[in-house]
Amino acid sequence: MLTTHLEDIPTSVSLPVMEAFYTLQGEGFYQGKSAYFIRLGGCDVGCHWCDVKESWDINAHPKYSIQEIVEQAAQHPGKLAVVTGGEPLMHHLDALTDALHAAGIQTNIETSGVCEQVTGHWDWICFSPKKFKAPNPDIYTKAHELKVIIYNQSDFEWAESFAEKMSPTCMLYLQPEWSKMNSMLPQIIDYIKQNPKWRISLQVHKFMDIP
Repeated sequence: MLTTHLEDIPTSVSLPVMEAFYTLQGEGFYQGKSAYFIRLGGCDVGCHWCDVKESWDINAHPKYSIQEIVEQAAQHPGKLAVVTGGEPLMHHLDALTDALHAAGIQTNIETSGVCEQVTGHWDWICFSPKKFKAPNPDIYTKAHELKVIIYNQSDFEWAESFAEKMSPTCMLYLQPEWSKMNSMLPQIIDYIKQNPKWRISLQVHKFMDIP
């Protein structure tokens, strides 16, 4: 049983936070659910279509203690925290997830899976592989959700190469890259009709014009 209390987390533990905000999850399995997003600084993957490139520099963002991060998250009625980036697993996240759990908050992470180790105690792991850097195979058995961004036609075959490696209970999603929405969405719809193990994920927060 988890016995961590917020006051037990060392005050020296801190993380670079680019931004944190309360909104609705716009993508994947938890789409539409209220969530507190914690966007950590630092990423060495380098996706050319990344819409938060300002998160890449690990030293460009202020550091906050675990207590400060969790106290802010706990102020909101939705008890779901989504830790994202950047690439959040560049940081050791055991203390953060333990403190969130101690505050009664569910822990979800969105990761490219490229890091050496999956730290943190997660209720839900969304694995979104990127062509720019190969993932650590350790993520395959840990992920609850595979979300593949479809940028061009060849990405369907690339997505299948990961689907066959995931656990049988992993949810499989195809998501059009935002700038390619008009051209790729009809192809994704047709592909899922022919391959019903997949589901579609859309960035509905962008349609709603919310963070």
